[in-house]
Amino acid sequence: MTRNDTLRDLEHEVGVLIRRVRRVIGERARAVHPDLQPASYLILSTVAQGDPVRASVIAELFDVDKGAVSRQVKHLIELGLLAKEPDPADARAVLLSVTAEARTRMADVVEHRRKYVDERLSGWSDADLAGFVSELGRYNAALGTDSDAVASDPPEPVESAP
Repeated sequence: MTRNDTLRDLEHEVGVLIRRVRRVIGERARAVHPDLQPASYLILSTVAQGDPVRASVIAELFDVDKGAVSRQVKHLIELGLLAKEPDPADARAVLLSVTAEARTRMADVVEHRRKYVDERLSGWSDADLAGFVSELGRYNAALGTDSDAVASDPPEPVESAP
């Protein structure tokens, strides 16, 4: 197999992964709240990963229009999943944070998904899983941008088999 063939196969597998990730994000969104849209779930999960944040930071991170983020934030607030508070550094701005209810629902969804993935990968050794995570991280680092890293938490360590 040539390098070109391998790159073609890589593009195919990444395409499969992207479709699967889109489906999973939709499933997670509906599990958090039946009216939650996938794009709003991504915003919610991003806000949940850190300290309270301005909507303008989210718009910049996702490279989307501030108006689109504002509409999604409004919907998240209406669903009781986001809260806003005045920004102590700028009285004109507000900071967004997840509500306790959202944090609980999201933790349940993540735990359920992690158990599902663990079951599906039960035939993989700890070393195989750690190797895959390492290579996927290497792939993402090679193709990523600085803003990609901001949108995700560092992975939890994978313990290798004794």
